[in-house]
Amino acid sequence: QVQLVESGGGLVQPGGSLRLYCAASGFTFSSYAMNWVRPAPGKGLEWVSGISTGGGSTRYADSVKGRFTISRDNAKNTLYLQMNRLKPEDTAVYYCAKGRSDIVVVHTTPVELGDYDYWGQGTQVTVSS
Repeated sequence: QVQLVESGGGLVQPGGSLRLYCAASGFTFSSYAMNWVRPAPGKGLEWVSGISTGGGSTRYADSVKGRFTISRDNAKNTLYLQMNRLKPEDTAVYYCAKGRSDIVVVHTTPVELGDYDYWGQGTQVTVSS
């Protein structure tokens, strides 16, 4: 069955960096766009970033643009999120989510659970001094 397992979260000071991982199995990873999503206080689920099947197209929420980098390794069935210059407002559980097609869909409004067909269990990121 489909599994998405996130890791790499932790406690980091403001201005620091973390790299998140999402190990995928149970489907043809290279055939689907992938995404990172996090809950935002008072705003529901915030789409953070998405990447196309081959990695050639990457998109970001304005809140993380220039600080976060999404990438993927299709040979390893792994999705990454490199987070730099972290801010306290980046504190959240980060979820990896499988797209329904090969197209990256940019969400400027809160994400619904049904927007993606599979989600990971999440990894906690805490940015605090």
